[in-house]
Amino acid sequence: MATQAAMPHGRRRRHGTTERQHHSPLGFLLPAVLAVTAGIWAASVLRFQDGGIADGAQWLVGILCAVVLGALAFGLGRIQHRLPRELRAASYGALTGATIGFLTSLAGGSVLRSAGIGLACGLATGLAMFYAFYVRE
Repeated sequence: MATQAAMPHGRRRRHGTTERQHHSPLGFLLPAVLAVTAGIWAASVLRFQDGGIADGAQWLVGILCAVVLGALAFGLGRIQHRLPRELRAASYGALTGATIGFLTSLAGGSVLRSAGIGLACGLATGLAMFYAFYVRE
């Protein structure tokens, strides 16, 4: 009885071709939403710590946090298909862990607490992403 070989169904580029990749709107929207969320979180954490009305320094920290996270998430989204799944999962875990650790330190946590929470969140995200990439590829 003849059987059919399973073929990968993902998009493959031939070597030597210079096809232009078309990016979906989700590739722009997801980093922007993450950046705005983290920026508002950072500004509000500083506002609640200091009390009173929001001043320029709190908004500046929020905007800088949003710009840096948005740029890193956007850049990682652009190069993720060139990375092996282990490195890709570790990159997402490192970005998540660094962001959560930074936001925890803004909230007044000690260095050890911020590093521990960031490391735990980064490891959990890295393992979840590795599982997702391993199952899908």
